[in-house]
Amino acid sequence: MYNNWYLLAAIPVFALLILVHEFGHFITAKWAGIRVDEFALGFPPRLLSFKRGETTYSINLIPLGGYVKMPGENGETTDDNGTYDPRNFAAKPASRRLIVLLAGVTMNLILAVVLFSVAEAVGRVEFRPVIGSVEANSPAQAVGLRAGDRILDVNGQPIKYFSDMQNDTTNTMNAYVSAHKGATTVPITLTVQYPGQAVRTLTVNARVKPPQNQGAIGIQADQTNPYHLRTPIWQAPIRGVQDIGSVTVATWQGIQSIIRGIIPFNQAFTGPVGIVHITGEVASTVPTDGWYSILFLTGFLSLNLAIVNVLPIPALDGGRVLLIIIELLRRGKRLSPEREGLVNLIGMAALLLLIALITVNDIGGLFAGR
Repeated sequence: MYNNWYLLAAIPVFALLILVHEFGHFITAKWAGIRVDEFALGFPPRLLSFKRGETTYSINLIPLGGYVKMPGENGETTDDNGTYDPRNFAAKPASRRLIVLLAGVTMNLILAVVLFSVAEAVGRVEFRPVIGSVEANSPAQAVGLRAGDRILDVNGQPIKYFSDMQNDTTNTMNAYVSAHKGATTVPITLTVQYPGQAVRTLTVNARVKPPQNQGAIGIQADQTNPYHLRTPIWQAPIRGVQDIGSVTVATWQGIQSIIRGIIPFNQAFTGPVGIVHITGEVASTVPTDGWYSILFLTGFLSLNLAIVNVLPIPALDGGRVLLIIIELLRRGKRLSPEREGLVNLIGMAALLLLIALITVNDIGGLFAGR
């Protein structure tokens, strides 16, 4: 049963994502001959720290990320005394700076593949395509669907597991809404059979914007007699790479749903509070369903961290990469350190404001029972 102790699962999940990302920056900075002043998990105030060589390693209070502090990150090539410092980040060639900046994203991408692969090898739990319960006042109830009905196919497409029905329904709805702007329901044809009775075909008007936690049709799976599906270990890495593609496509489809208004904007983004809550819920399934879901979720978060960080937004890795690309296009002419620092400062302030707004929305959603 879910309880608040499962929320603590977010600590190792967040720590792993941040550690791997920042380690990418750290190890490539060392390779590039850049001095690293601090390797930090979280943002100040500082809780614990120790120094080894020239680098301080610290754990900070605010768990919204981490950083590898390198002199010259804002484009300055001199030290505090105005002396040229060859070990500054800005003093290195553009190619090495790009490698350092993209290393964090690359490490998160690698971590995602590893976690997806392990998840596939551990195996996932699937349920029979049998209805366990029907929500009151739902489209399923309106057409007479009932607990015990076995779903044989969706729009003529045979299904094997309950998740197949969910995926086929989602794909059909996305295609229908693209072709019928402003649609509030989508017709889904289901072939179902109740034990000992004849097969029947029903058309359900799936809701484009269903109530929270009900789903488009309003049914839940019968979770008795689950299947445990494992991928042979030598095939797991292939499936892990395929999962990268699947999650990326699903993310793009989600963005399209936001643009088309299928997903309300205030429900489209989840911040740290929401992620902690989701992680707690997923972690609570480990005793009954195994490790697949928490491993897959962590891989999903790692992939999304890579995607977000590569966006050309000031203060993020992608924003700094964009500045280097502009520098190359201008044949080596850089922004002044003052301007580059101001751009990154504004970007960081905007990012923190966005995180604050999303966090407020997450908290409001939790109190509202979302």
